Amino acid sequence: MNLFYAPNCSAGECTLGEEESKHALKVLRLAIGDSIQVTDGKGKCYKAAIASLDSKCCKVDLLNALPTPARRLWSLHIAIAPTKNNSRLEWFLEKACEIGVDSITPILCEHSERRKIKTERLEKILLGAMKQSQQYYLPVLNPLMSFDEFLSVTGADASTTYMASYKDGNKELVDACQPGQHTTVMIGPEGDFSEAEKERAKLNGIVAVNLGQTRLRTETAGIVAAHTFAMINKIR
Repeated sequence: MNLFYAPNCSAGECTLGEEESKHALKVLRLAIGDSIQVTDGKGKCYKAAIASLDSKCCKVDLLNALPTPARRLWSLHIAIAPTKNNSRLEWFLEKACEIGVDSITPILCEHSERRKIKTERLEKILLGAMKQSQQYYLPVLNPLMSFDEFLSVTGADASTTYMASYKDGNKELVDACQPGQHTTVMIGPEGDFSEAEKERAKLNGIVAVNLGQTRLRTETAGIVAAHTFAMINKIR
């Protein structure tokens, strides 16, 4: 059944946004009375029926709340340097959402080649991936920030924050990361984190790890981190 996103939906009637309405009418060619599912992206999901169709404002009747999985007691936050090729960052967001990620923070590093991102476009990628994978929690995309800004907000979570760097660290992420924790993994740019950045992270209590013995692209490293975390916590 087709899944739609309406952030302010609640019991009764709700209205789909313009993008969702256009998708219902012009792409899926739904008709009044057709059954759909609607989620608020925060864990709630409803069985619904199309009440009126308009490419800018589609109204639906929320018939009943559907059972949804309980929110996990652990979470994964990936801080990643935007890739030079924007399509690679979009691919990472899509696949990480499908695997299971709770929040993403784009970070600017000394070796970063891309210093601007299209936030609205990236949010649409995450939304599409959430719906495609039939999930009811929309990952949070945090604002772009510098490496040092990120370190300043990590604070007390440093002990469960891991910096992934090629062949750096005494352990691989799979051995260092513990299940059942709120975990952050930092992924550097194409040129890796600088030595100065690695040192500042170490001074902040962040644990250096590696993702294996091969050198990975930034977006591949992000996916390996997401999959590793999923396997450690046996997310299904």
